[in-house]
Amino acid sequence: MATNYFDAHRETLSQALAALRDRDYWTPYSERASGSIYGETAAEDGEAAFKAYLGKAFDLPGHPGDGVIASDETSPYGIAMDLSYPALDTDTALAAAKAGMKAWRDAGPDMRTGVCLEILHRINQRSFEMAHAVMHTTGQAFMMAFQAGGPHAQDRGLEAITQAYALQSAIPEQIRWEKPQGKNPSLILEKRYRIMPKGVAVTVGVSTFPTWNGYPGIMASLVAGNPVIVKPHPTAVLPLAISVRIMRDVLEDAGFDPNLVLLQTDTRAAPVGQDLCTRPEVKLIDFTGSNAFGEWLEQNAKQAQVYTEKAGVNAVVIDDFDNLKGLCRNMAFTLSLFSGQMCTTPQNIFIPKDGITVAGEKMSFEAVAEAIAGAVGKFNSDPARAVHVLGAIQSPDTAARIDTARSLGKVLLDSQKIDHPDFPDARVHTPLILAIDAAERQKYETELFGPITFIIACDGIDGALEAWRSTVAAKGAITSSVYSDRPAVLEAAEALGEELGVLMSVNLTGGTFVNQTAAFSDYHASGANPAANASLVDTAFVAGRFRVAETRRHVEE
Repeated sequence: MATNYFDAHRETLSQALAALRDRDYWTPYSERASGSIYGETAAEDGEAAFKAYLGKAFDLPGHPGDGVIASDETSPYGIAMDLSYPALDTDTALAAAKAGMKAWRDAGPDMRTGVCLEILHRINQRSFEMAHAVMHTTGQAFMMAFQAGGPHAQDRGLEAITQAYALQSAIPEQIRWEKPQGKNPSLILEKRYRIMPKGVAVTVGVSTFPTWNGYPGIMASLVAGNPVIVKPHPTAVLPLAISVRIMRDVLEDAGFDPNLVLLQTDTRAAPVGQDLCTRPEVKLIDFTGSNAFGEWLEQNAKQAQVYTEKAGVNAVVIDDFDNLKGLCRNMAFTLSLFSGQMCTTPQNIFIPKDGITVAGEKMSFEAVAEAIAGAVGKFNSDPARAVHVLGAIQSPDTAARIDTARSLGKVLLDSQKIDHPDFPDARVHTPLILAIDAAERQKYETELFGPITFIIACDGIDGALEAWRSTVAAKGAITSSVYSDRPAVLEAAEALGEELGVLMSVNLTGGTFVNQTAAFSDYHASGANPAANASLVDTAFVAGRFRVAETRRHVEE
């Protein structure tokens, strides 16, 4: 008999349902990496667990397939990884995934929800281990890897579980339906409703945030009854491999086929994504990554419901604003965090070319741009401190992009390669900030992934708003930010933000940053512009993962 984890996690689910409704701050997973919340030896145990993976074949007991695949993973911090993973061909993966699907479907939403809540509970207990895995595959600094790769990713997974449970639990299993017929006997039917999963789901991982972007789709598909094949990015496999092993352990402990979750790895030289994602058995695809493959999936995986998050061009619009120091402090952290390798980090800062008013005084475009660049430079002036915010550059291609971008405008702040005190071979670069004119659209209207920022001179505030609007409408964005003390400008910007479908932030000068979002409160992406066709985590992200079958039976009175 399957273990029922639903009762064990009932209180967590109850609080999650309330948080989903109220959109207020709540989390069951602590983001504090200090103290004894995770146990007195959790930090040391997590690091030891990570190191034990290095130089070995990753063990997935009972996983189908023969042989191993050597991984493309190289640590941006320069340590040797030398990992390999079980080899799994697509035919074997699809057959294995489907084998346990009926029992998982018939278990019902409560059972599936309980199992998934237990999965996140066990993942949470290994957050330090996950932090090191995320750090050395993505380049995130340790604290960010702990939080974003651990508890914050778990929050997003829990949000998806909760949304999926709420939708399914609203559908009764069985009712007695009676329609009065006046003097004649009533029409009486017994009606039964059953949640029917769509089919095999595939999660295509991203190189920079494999767990944060991966857990929502995986969890939503599982709770809806679908088996999941996890296909990590070739350079960031380990965090999802650890997650898959935990998922398989919980499924087996609960009495289900562990092959409901599978790991299919590949390499850049021999990718499997196109073949896997166009198989007729695959009905759901979650993808985060480049425009090229995201658009290919949307156009070619016609047999599946495809959820994509692709590249966008996030922006900041700056108008008359008295607290310029607060703006600069906020932007310094925003532009430095993880070296701009976040899908929410601004690339374009639009400012009127004739300047803005600050505390009653006119300040030129050049002075405002220099103030922002100076704040970023000062923020990263101490390398020993800066590396804990910047992290490392995930891909050598991103580091090369910094070099080629220097020629695109006037260099206000040059990018510097700095030494990491703990990892001498780490790939660490400070932000590059350039000044250009709004007429040079071809330079700034496409995402240049990494620590590259354009400060753009526009024809007044109306020109700044229009440049922002047109680039987002054409290329998409997930976030946008505006700074102004003028109510009419804020009203116009907020109205544009709503039409464009971006997460708008207004006058951020404190400890809240445009590139950070909170589960259960902030929607991540909207599906309303070219940057993404889906939102984490709204009802549309979940509802398409199942259908409802109905049987009606006549009842004689």
